[in-house]
Amino acid sequence: MCSILAAFDLRHGADLRPLRPLAMSLSARQRHRGPDWSGVHAEPRALLVHERLAIVDPVGGAQPLHSADGARVLAVNGEIYNHRELRATCSGYAFQSGSDCEVINALHASGEDAAEWLDRLNGIFAFALWDAASGAYLIARDPMGVCPLYWGHDADGRTWVSSEMKAIATLCADVEPFPPGHYVDSRDGSPVRYHHRAWRDYDATRDVVVGPRELREALERAVHRQLMSDVPYGVLLSGGLDSSLIAAIAARFARHRVEDDDRSEAWWPRLHSFAIGLEGSPDLAAAEVAAESIGTVHHGFVYTVEEGIDALPEVIRHVETFDVTTIRASTPMFLLARRIRAMGVKMVLSGEGSDEIFGGYLYFHKAPDARAFH
Repeated sequence: MCSILAAFDLRHGADLRPLRPLAMSLSARQRHRGPDWSGVHAEPRALLVHERLAIVDPVGGAQPLHSADGARVLAVNGEIYNHRELRATCSGYAFQSGSDCEVINALHASGEDAAEWLDRLNGIFAFALWDAASGAYLIARDPMGVCPLYWGHDADGRTWVSSEMKAIATLCADVEPFPPGHYVDSRDGSPVRYHHRAWRDYDATRDVVVGPRELREALERAVHRQLMSDVPYGVLLSGGLDSSLIAAIAARFARHRVEDDDRSEAWWPRLHSFAIGLEGSPDLAAAEVAAESIGTVHHGFVYTVEEGIDALPEVIRHVETFDVTTIRASTPMFLLARRIRAMGVKMVLSGEGSDEIFGGYLYFHKAPDARAFH
C-alpha cells in the first residue's frame, strides 16, 4: 500500500518553485500509505510524487521509477504478481531495479497498444506514467479497483491524480474515482476500458460448471502468487470459513520463497495470524481454534467500545466516507492494523471479497433469479 500523486498538463514554462512544495504537501496527506520513503520527479511539464511502503526490493525499488534514458517516469501503487514472466518478454529493455512494477515501464516502451499490455498485468495497481519523449502521460487502474485512484482538474486546467481523495479535494472541484479496468492516454483524453471478460455477461457463464477441484486449485494459485514479498507478512484470521482457508493455504506455502519458485527456505517460515474483537467475542475464540489447527503463530487482541469510539475520527479520515456500514466494519480493522504494524509486519492476507464472489451475504439470497444475482 503506497500512494501516488501526479500533476500533468502544466502550463508552458510553469514555475516549479511553488508547484513542487505544493505537490509535496498534498502528498503528505496520504503519507500513512507509504511511510518508508518519499520520492519526487519534477520537470516543467510533469510532477510525480510517491510515498513508498517497501514490499518487494526494499533497497532498490524506490520510486518514481525511471527508464535508463530518463524518458519514462512511473509512480505506481500496487503489486504485479506475474512480473517475472512479463520481464522475460522485454529482453530489449534495460531494467534499473528489482521492483515488480518496473515491468510497466518496459511494456510501455515496447510500443504495443496500452490496452493489450495492461490486460496482461496480473496484479493490483494504480499508476501515472510520464513519457517525456512524446510529452504524453498514461493513467491506469487495475480491473477490480483494488488500488484506489482519484483524479480531477484545478482552476488552471492541470490534471491531478492521487491515491486518496483528501490529497486533491481542496485543489480540484471535480474530483472523482478513476474507473477500474480503464486507462487514459493524454493524447486521447477519455477513459478507455481495457479489461473485457466474458464472465461479466450472465449468458456466457450460465452453463459453465466449475468443480470443487478447479475451484480449490484456482484459490491455491491465487494465495501462492500473493505471497510475493521481501518483508514479513501475516494473515488475518477470524476463524470463519474464508479467512481459515486463506490462512491454511498460506501456511503451507509460507515455508518457501515464492520469488524463486519455492526453491529456497523463507526468511520467516512461521506464518503469523491476527484477530481482534471485543471481550468475549466468538471470533477470537474461533480464531484460536483455527490457528491451533493450522499451526500459525497467533495473536488475538481485545479492544474496548471506548477505544473504538476514540478511533472514529481517524477511521473516517482514512476510509473517506460517512457510510455507517463501512465505518463499523473498518473500526476494528483499523485498531488491528495498528497492532500489526507495531509488530513489524507490513503485509497481510485476508478473506475479504469471498462473500461478494460466492454470495455469502444474506441480501444476495433475496435475488429473484440467477441472472439478477449475477
